[in-house]
Amino acid sequence: MADPGAKNILEAVQVRKEFGGLIAVNDVDFVIPQGSIVSLIGPNGAGKTTFFNILTGVYKPTAGGVIFDGAPISGLPPHKVTALGMARTFQNIRLFHNMTALENVLVAMHSRIKGGVWRSIFRTPALKREEQGARERARELLAFSGLPGREDAYAKNLSYGDQRRLEVARALASEPQLLLLDEPSAGMNPEETANFTEFVSTLRAEHDITVLLIEHDMRVVMGISDRVTVLDYGEKIAEGLPKEIQHDERVIEAYLGTAATA
Repeated sequence: MADPGAKNILEAVQVRKEFGGLIAVNDVDFVIPQGSIVSLIGPNGAGKTTFFNILTGVYKPTAGGVIFDGAPISGLPPHKVTALGMARTFQNIRLFHNMTALENVLVAMHSRIKGGVWRSIFRTPALKREEQGARERARELLAFSGLPGREDAYAKNLSYGDQRRLEVARALASEPQLLLLDEPSAGMNPEETANFTEFVSTLRAEHDITVLLIEHDMRVVMGISDRVTVLDYGEKIAEGLPKEIQHDERVIEAYLGTAATA
Protein backbone atom coordinates (compact mmCIF):
# COMPACT_ATOMS: atom_id res chain seq x y z
CA MET A 1 0.00 0.00 0.00
CA ALA A 2 1.07 3.60 -0.60
CA ASP A 3 2.17 5.80 2.27
CA PRO A 4 -0.82 8.07 3.07
CA GLY A 5 1.59 10.88 3.95
CA ALA A 6 3.63 10.60 0.75
CA LYS A 7 4.29 13.64 -1.41
CA ASN A 8 2.70 13.90 -4.84
CA ILE A 9 5.15 12.83 -7.52
CA LEU A 10 2.85 14.26 -10.21
CA GLU A 11 0.23 17.01 -10.20
CA ALA A 12 -1.98 18.05 -13.10
CA VAL A 13 -3.71 21.39 -12.53
CA GLN A 14 -6.78 22.35 -14.58
CA VAL A 15 -5.41 20.50 -17.61
CA ARG A 16 -7.36 21.14 -20.77
CA LYS A 17 -6.81 19.90 -24.32
CA GLU A 18 -8.77 21.07 -27.33
CA PHE A 19 -8.59 19.75 -30.88
CA GLY A 20 -10.34 22.38 -32.95
CA GLY A 21 -13.83 22.56 -31.47
CA LEU A 22 -13.48 19.27 -29.57
CA ILE A 23 -12.62 19.36 -25.86
CA ALA A 24 -10.80 16.08 -25.25
CA VAL A 25 -9.72 16.86 -21.67
CA ASN A 26 -11.78 19.39 -19.75
CA ASP A 27 -10.01 21.21 -16.87
CA VAL A 28 -8.88 18.07 -15.02
CA ASP A 29 -7.14 18.23 -11.64
CA PHE A 30 -5.22 15.07 -10.84
CA VAL A 31 -2.47 13.95 -8.46
CA ILE A 32 -0.39 10.81 -8.03
CA PRO A 33 1.09 10.21 -4.56
CA GLN A 34 4.60 8.80 -4.63
CA GLY A 35 4.66 5.04 -4.17
CA SER A 36 1.02 4.54 -5.17
CA ILE A 37 -0.73 2.58 -7.89
CA VAL A 38 -3.39 4.77 -9.48
CA SER A 39 -5.82 3.69 -12.20
CA LEU A 40 -7.47 5.92 -14.77
CA ILE A 41 -10.67 4.44 -16.19
CA GLY A 42 -13.58 5.49 -18.37
CA PRO A 43 -15.45 4.52 -21.54
CA ASN A 44 -13.86 4.66 -24.97
CA GLY A 45 -13.41 8.28 -26.04
CA ALA A 46 -13.31 9.54 -22.45
CA GLY A 47 -9.94 11.25 -22.98
CA LYS A 48 -7.72 8.81 -21.08
CA THR A 49 -5.01 8.33 -23.70
CA THR A 50 -5.06 12.04 -24.55
CA PHE A 51 -4.46 12.76 -20.87
CA PHE A 52 -1.58 10.24 -20.86
CA ASN A 53 -0.12 11.98 -23.90
CA ILE A 54 -0.24 15.32 -22.11
CA LEU A 55 1.54 13.91 -19.06
CA THR A 56 4.32 12.37 -21.17
CA GLY A 57 4.92 15.35 -23.46
CA VAL A 58 3.32 14.01 -26.64
CA TYR A 59 0.72 16.79 -26.46
CA LYS A 60 1.05 20.28 -25.03
CA PRO A 61 -2.05 21.20 -22.98
CA THR A 62 -4.26 23.98 -24.30
CA ALA A 63 -4.50 25.26 -20.74
CA GLY A 64 -3.34 24.22 -17.30
CA GLY A 65 -0.07 22.56 -16.41
CA VAL A 66 1.70 19.43 -15.22
CA ILE A 67 4.26 19.29 -12.40
CA PHE A 68 6.48 16.22 -12.10
CA ASP A 69 8.73 15.72 -9.07
CA GLY A 70 8.36 19.40 -8.21
CA ALA A 71 9.19 20.79 -11.68
CA PRO A 72 6.82 22.04 -14.42
CA ILE A 73 7.02 19.83 -17.51
CA SER A 74 4.21 21.11 -19.75
CA GLY A 75 5.57 21.65 -23.24
CA LEU A 76 8.71 19.54 -22.77
CA PRO A 77 9.29 16.96 -25.53
CA PRO A 78 8.84 13.29 -24.63
CA HIS A 79 12.57 12.47 -24.51
CA LYS A 80 13.15 15.18 -21.91
CA VAL A 81 10.19 13.97 -19.84
CA THR A 82 11.69 10.47 -19.98
CA ALA A 83 15.08 11.79 -18.88
CA LEU A 84 13.42 13.38 -15.82
CA GLY A 85 12.15 9.97 -14.71
CA MET A 86 8.84 9.16 -16.41
CA ALA A 87 8.37 6.16 -18.73
CA ARG A 88 5.37 4.64 -20.46
CA THR A 89 4.09 1.69 -22.42
CA PHE A 90 1.52 1.92 -25.21
CA GLN A 91 -1.90 0.45 -25.87
CA ASN A 92 -0.56 -0.88 -29.17
CA ILE A 93 2.75 -2.57 -28.36
CA ARG A 94 5.67 -0.64 -29.87
CA LEU A 95 8.64 -2.98 -29.84
CA PHE A 96 11.42 -3.37 -32.40
CA HIS A 97 10.09 -6.70 -33.64
CA ASN A 98 13.18 -7.69 -35.62
CA MET A 99 15.50 -7.05 -32.68
CA THR A 100 16.13 -9.40 -29.78
CA ALA A 101 14.65 -8.87 -26.34
CA LEU A 102 18.08 -7.82 -25.06
CA GLU A 103 18.55 -5.33 -27.90
CA ASN A 104 15.11 -3.80 -27.23
CA VAL A 105 16.07 -3.11 -23.62
CA LEU A 106 19.52 -1.80 -24.52
CA VAL A 107 17.99 0.74 -26.92
CA ALA A 108 16.09 2.27 -24.00
CA MET A 109 19.29 2.64 -21.97
CA HIS A 110 20.91 5.12 -24.34
CA SER A 111 19.76 8.13 -22.31
CA ARG A 112 21.61 6.79 -19.26
CA ILE A 113 24.87 5.81 -21.03
CA LYS A 114 27.55 8.51 -21.05
CA GLY A 115 29.65 7.14 -23.89
CA GLY A 116 30.43 10.39 -25.69
CA VAL A 117 31.72 10.78 -29.25
CA TRP A 118 35.43 10.17 -28.61
CA ARG A 119 34.90 7.19 -26.32
CA SER A 120 32.61 5.69 -28.95
CA ILE A 121 35.09 6.24 -31.80
CA PHE A 122 38.11 4.86 -29.99
CA ARG A 123 36.25 2.14 -28.05
CA THR A 124 37.95 3.07 -24.80
CA PRO A 125 38.11 0.60 -21.89
CA ALA A 126 35.71 2.83 -19.94
CA LEU A 127 33.13 2.61 -22.73
CA LYS A 128 33.53 -1.17 -22.95
CA ARG A 129 32.96 -1.48 -19.19
CA GLU A 130 29.90 0.72 -19.43
CA GLU A 131 28.47 -1.32 -22.29
CA GLN A 132 29.09 -4.57 -20.42
CA GLY A 133 27.35 -3.13 -17.37
CA ALA A 134 24.40 -2.13 -19.55
CA ARG A 135 24.10 -5.66 -20.95
CA GLU A 136 24.17 -7.15 -17.46
CA ARG A 137 21.53 -4.68 -16.28
CA ALA A 138 19.36 -5.47 -19.31
CA ARG A 139 19.52 -9.18 -18.49
CA GLU A 140 18.53 -8.42 -14.88
CA LEU A 141 15.52 -6.41 -16.08
CA LEU A 142 14.43 -9.16 -18.44
CA ALA A 143 14.67 -11.73 -15.66
CA PHE A 144 12.76 -9.49 -13.26
CA SER A 145 10.08 -8.94 -15.90
CA GLY A 146 9.55 -12.68 -16.28
CA LEU A 147 11.75 -13.27 -19.33
CA PRO A 148 14.83 -15.12 -17.99
CA GLY A 149 16.78 -16.87 -20.70
CA ARG A 150 14.85 -15.08 -23.47
CA GLU A 151 17.54 -12.46 -24.17
CA ASP A 152 18.24 -13.72 -27.69
CA ALA A 153 14.60 -14.28 -28.68
CA TYR A 154 13.30 -11.92 -31.33
CA ALA A 155 10.50 -9.71 -30.05
CA LYS A 156 8.19 -10.86 -32.85
CA ASN A 157 8.52 -14.47 -31.68
CA LEU A 158 7.42 -13.79 -28.10
CA SER A 159 3.85 -14.45 -26.94
CA TYR A 160 1.56 -11.46 -26.52
CA GLY A 161 1.93 -11.51 -22.75
CA ASP A 162 5.71 -11.75 -23.01
CA GLN A 163 5.77 -8.84 -25.46
CA ARG A 164 3.93 -6.80 -22.81
CA ARG A 165 6.56 -7.84 -20.27
CA LEU A 166 9.34 -6.87 -22.66
CA GLU A 167 7.78 -3.47 -23.18
CA VAL A 168 7.76 -2.94 -19.40
CA ALA A 169 11.38 -4.13 -19.13
CA ARG A 170 12.30 -1.60 -21.81
CA ALA A 171 10.47 1.15 -19.93
CA LEU A 172 12.28 0.19 -16.71
CA ALA A 173 15.62 0.53 -18.51
CA SER A 174 15.23 4.32 -18.43
CA GLU A 175 15.19 4.14 -14.60
CA PRO A 176 11.80 5.83 -14.09
CA GLN A 177 10.27 7.09 -10.89
CA LEU A 178 6.82 6.97 -12.50
CA LEU A 179 5.68 4.25 -14.90
CA LEU A 180 2.58 4.80 -17.05
CA LEU A 181 0.92 1.67 -18.42
CA ASP A 182 -1.63 2.11 -21.21
CA GLU A 183 -4.02 -0.90 -21.31
CA PRO A 184 -1.35 -3.37 -20.11
CA SER A 185 -3.68 -6.38 -19.95
CA ALA A 186 -5.30 -5.80 -23.37
CA GLY A 187 -5.19 -9.02 -25.37
CA MET A 188 -4.00 -11.16 -22.47
CA ASN A 189 -5.70 -14.35 -21.40
CA PRO A 190 -6.88 -14.63 -17.75
CA GLU A 191 -3.69 -16.36 -16.58
CA GLU A 192 -1.45 -13.77 -18.26
CA THR A 193 -3.58 -10.99 -16.76
CA ALA A 194 -3.30 -12.43 -13.25
CA ASN A 195 0.47 -12.84 -13.61
CA PHE A 196 0.88 -9.33 -14.96
CA THR A 197 -1.19 -7.86 -12.12
CA GLU A 198 1.07 -9.58 -9.59
CA PHE A 199 4.10 -8.29 -11.51
CA VAL A 200 2.91 -4.67 -11.24
CA SER A 201 2.52 -5.07 -7.48
CA THR A 202 6.07 -6.43 -7.31
CA LEU A 203 7.31 -3.45 -9.32
CA ARG A 204 6.02 -1.06 -6.69
CA ALA A 205 7.26 -3.16 -3.77
CA GLU A 206 10.75 -4.04 -4.99
CA HIS A 207 11.70 -1.12 -7.23
CA ASP A 208 9.93 1.74 -5.41
CA ILE A 209 8.20 2.77 -8.63
CA THR A 210 4.95 4.70 -8.73
CA VAL A 211 2.45 3.37 -11.29
CA LEU A 212 -0.37 5.01 -13.26
CA LEU A 213 -2.40 2.75 -15.51
CA ILE A 214 -5.23 3.00 -17.98
CA GLU A 215 -7.14 -0.25 -17.76
CA HIS A 216 -10.49 -1.69 -18.84
CA ASP A 217 -10.28 -4.95 -16.90
CA MET A 218 -12.08 -4.14 -13.66
CA ARG A 219 -10.56 -7.18 -11.92
CA VAL A 220 -7.16 -5.61 -12.44
CA VAL A 221 -8.29 -2.13 -11.44
CA MET A 222 -10.13 -3.19 -8.29
CA GLY A 223 -7.47 -5.67 -7.26
CA ILE A 224 -4.38 -3.51 -7.59
CA SER A 225 -5.25 0.18 -7.25
CA ASP A 226 -4.79 2.45 -4.25
CA ARG A 227 -7.02 5.02 -5.96
CA VAL A 228 -9.15 5.17 -9.09
CA THR A 229 -9.98 8.24 -11.18
CA VAL A 230 -12.82 8.14 -13.71
CA LEU A 231 -13.04 10.26 -16.86
CA ASP A 232 -16.12 10.65 -19.02
CA TYR A 233 -16.22 12.92 -22.09
CA GLY A 234 -12.95 14.47 -20.93
CA GLU A 235 -14.21 15.39 -17.46
CA LYS A 236 -13.30 13.84 -14.12
CA ILE A 237 -16.58 12.49 -12.76
CA ALA A 238 -15.32 10.49 -9.78
CA GLU A 239 -12.22 9.72 -7.76
CA GLY A 240 -11.61 7.56 -4.71
CA LEU A 241 -10.88 4.13 -3.33
CA PRO A 242 -11.72 1.18 -5.61
CA LYS A 243 -14.72 0.18 -3.47
CA GLU A 244 -16.05 3.74 -3.56
CA ILE A 245 -15.76 3.91 -7.33
CA GLN A 246 -17.39 0.51 -7.72
CA HIS A 247 -20.55 1.80 -6.04
CA ASP A 248 -20.57 5.36 -7.41
CA GLU A 249 -23.84 5.92 -9.29
CA ARG A 250 -22.23 8.27 -11.83
CA VAL A 251 -19.57 5.71 -12.65
CA ILE A 252 -22.08 2.88 -12.95
CA GLU A 253 -24.17 4.95 -15.32
CA ALA A 254 -21.22 6.13 -17.43
CA TYR A 255 -19.11 3.05 -17.61
CA LEU A 256 -19.24 0.03 -15.32
CA GLY A 257 -22.84 -1.08 -15.65
CA THR A 258 -25.05 -2.38 -12.89
CA ALA A 259 -23.26 -5.77 -12.83
CA ALA A 260 -20.21 -4.05 -11.30
CA THR A 261 -21.97 -3.67 -7.98
CA ALA A 262 -22.60 -7.40 -7.67
